[in-house]
Amino acid sequence: MIQIDLNKKLQAAEGEMLLKLKIDIEKGEFVTLYGASGVGKTSTLRMISGLLNPDAGKIIVNDEVWFDQSKKINLTPQKRKVGYVFQDYALFPQMTVLENLQFAQTKKYGAKAITSLIELMELGQLQNRKPETLSGGQKQRVALARALVQQPEILLLDEPLAALDTTIRYKLQEYLKQIHSEFKLTTILISHDVSEIVKLADRVIYLEDGKIINQGTPEHVFINQKLSGKFKFTGEILKVSNEELISIVTVRIHTEVVKVVVQPEEAQNLNAGDKVLVVSKAFNPLLYKLEG
Repeated sequence: MIQIDLNKKLQAAEGEMLLKLKIDIEKGEFVTLYGASGVGKTSTLRMISGLLNPDAGKIIVNDEVWFDQSKKINLTPQKRKVGYVFQDYALFPQMTVLENLQFAQTKKYGAKAITSLIELMELGQLQNRKPETLSGGQKQRVALARALVQQPEILLLDEPLAALDTTIRYKLQEYLKQIHSEFKLTTILISHDVSEIVKLADRVIYLEDGKIINQGTPEHVFINQKLSGKFKFTGEILKVSNEELISIVTVRIHTEVVKVVVQPEEAQNLNAGDKVLVVSKAFNPLLYKLEG
């Protein structure tokens, strides 16, 4: 279990903000930090990793104290079993893919294990290339592999897929699910993509002005109604067309595009760009707008 009880004064766009968090995360849980920019999500990951010092509080991981301001305990980042994947990849440009992995290698993690990671992340044909020759999706796979080479107990992901196109993002989401399960990780992800959160997370922690305002399953946090149906898919509205008696909502679900017929009054509050949940009810698809 990860026990986090932290205070940190941060400089936000509107002035000074107090980040005040108290979170317990179970071993093996996949948690997403969600909220507007500047509410303290990245600062939270940096404090867990040891890259940023809290003003007060504690971080305890599996009964080991990583930080305790009152007892003057503050483990260095190197002593914390954390894998950190940044949005900008942070690969060493002068090194090949293989050399990037070898540089991060721990003493317990042998060459055979690196070979297994290269196979898992489909990096075999890329291992002798340098980062500048790779696409964004390829760089992100290398960054994930490098984080796993360190044999982390906790995987920290700071919007790792935000800059990628839709097709690559969905493929890497599958990698993340597989990695989280196969390596028995506790994963903390920062994401603004509701469909991504619904797909990956066990729990969402919703931050606002440095405080937790809501937390629970993605369905609990983003959806007001208790819903049941044959299927449920999250998607993004591309277009709302109003006909004489009906409205037609065009929704992108992953890489597919579907059209849903709704009543005109249901479409009044729907706009292009809105995140929605498509639910079947007796073969009649329904749309529910997602919060956030």
